[in-house]
Amino acid sequence: MKLNKKILLIAAACSAMALTACGGSGTSSAVTSSAATSSAATSTAKSSTADTNTYAIKLWVSETKGVSDQFKSQVEAFAAANSVTITPTIETVSEANSATQMLTDVDAGADLYCFAQDQFARLVQGGALAKLGVKAAETVTAENDAGSVAAVTSGDSLYAYPMTSDNGYFMYYDKSVITDTTHLTSMESLITDCETAKKKFSFEMETSAWYLASFFFGAGCHSNWTTDSTGKFTAVDDTFNNTQGILAARAMQKLVKSTSHNSSSAAADFSAATPSAIVVSGTWAYNDVKTALGDNLGVAELPSFVGTDSKTYHLGSYSGFKLMGVKPQSDAKKASICSKLAQYLTSQTCQEQRFDSFAWGPSNKAVQAMDKVKANPALAALLAQNAYSTPQGQIHGSWWDVAKVIGSDLINADSTDAACKTVLDNYEAKLQRLLSMTDAERAAFTVIGSFATAPADPWTNWSTDLPMTEDPKGTWTSAAVTLTAGDQFKVRQGKSWDVAFGDTTTESKNYEITAATAGSKKIQLVYDSTAKTGTISLIAA
Repeated sequence: MKLNKKILLIAAACSAMALTACGGSGTSSAVTSSAATSSAATSTAKSSTADTNTYAIKLWVSETKGVSDQFKSQVEAFAAANSVTITPTIETVSEANSATQMLTDVDAGADLYCFAQDQFARLVQGGALAKLGVKAAETVTAENDAGSVAAVTSGDSLYAYPMTSDNGYFMYYDKSVITDTTHLTSMESLITDCETAKKKFSFEMETSAWYLASFFFGAGCHSNWTTDSTGKFTAVDDTFNNTQGILAARAMQKLVKSTSHNSSSAAADFSAATPSAIVVSGTWAYNDVKTALGDNLGVAELPSFVGTDSKTYHLGSYSGFKLMGVKPQSDAKKASICSKLAQYLTSQTCQEQRFDSFAWGPSNKAVQAMDKVKANPALAALLAQNAYSTPQGQIHGSWWDVAKVIGSDLINADSTDAACKTVLDNYEAKLQRLLSMTDAERAAFTVIGSFATAPADPWTNWSTDLPMTEDPKGTWTSAAVTLTAGDQFKVRQGKSWDVAFGDTTTESKNYEITAATAGSKKIQLVYDSTAKTGTISLIAA
């Protein structure tokens, strides 16, 4: 018996925030210039010609409810201010998936599209981003914060427009537990407060490389990947396994070995049976935390820790940005209009509107300085933490799996420099193996998930890939595994999350086993390399 389920491609970059699959509906209507000039678009330069050419422009924007409607209104304002007629097709596509869709077929892709900053390098390499002109680059550089400008820079040129500066993490805390605000700058004091109150300190140290990198960045370490012109990772400059890395590991042990530690970033931790007094998370958790804590809600940047050298180090973090790209155009007039439209849609006016409607954190410095933005506790804490953040660049998809186990390994290691060095030696060896993968290994598919291949080999942490064999071409099949209801898995290529298949109909986006699909099964993927889609099947073993 074969159980079939058609699966859409998921290109995952694992961040500390949940990724959703792209939506599909598009709307099209003519946006025509009018005699009255919209005051909302006055910051955009007028078109140099007074013609009434019609430009058909396709935009991909966030699937968040209401975003596409607001973008449509903003396009209307731009058209009115620039004496042009624009026929927009606005489609909702996840910022996590838009890069993959663009690179599948750049010609058929959107003229303007929003995407997550960690996809920037592959879009540049794939020829999917038009380079900004001198004046546009000067405007973007002058109006946006330094981190977001760096996120759109390749070499000496800018290739995209910053849209938000809000994908990072900071600290929520319960004021009824953390009563001495001077403790907010000291990780050690906060751990003591939590232990004394028998509350939890939720910081995702055992299950997420995105969060645990905080300690290494705070100690001055870095991890930078290099790709060639095809997007293949060729080198990594990683200093986690050095003297400062050992110092960071020792500091991390203070937290992960504490009875208060909870490896989570969920707002629900404040309402758990053993509630947390601290949760490290991002702006997306604010409303849920506010509901849980009410007047006891506290928000702050991350604290500092004291190293084994007796020096104080402020915890770092990853920071990420949402960007808008413009596809290269063969029509010079359309290219000009698209560039001007992108500049307007990411301008002070439009960023302020998106803050008002959706509380998106602006990259525009003038909007960041507004009292209403500063009054948003979560954004205020994020902006303070961003001073210690590292922009998330292009990262090998398997790095997240390799690095996330550092926290668990440190729990089981002695609190000595030698023991921590052993943990980091193991980490570094795994990094080098990623770079030494053969072309055949990069092309091969494997299964990874939360299930057991045998009673003595539990897969509880998505840490081991099950090989698959290709026969015939394009059909990949695993060995038999015993699946039980509640198990989850994905099929991925090259032990990376850049090309991965799950089930977009589930909340987790993983393929989830039910009572009806449980049993001894082989997992099979039929992969269409042209369309980059596939079918996952469970075959009775």
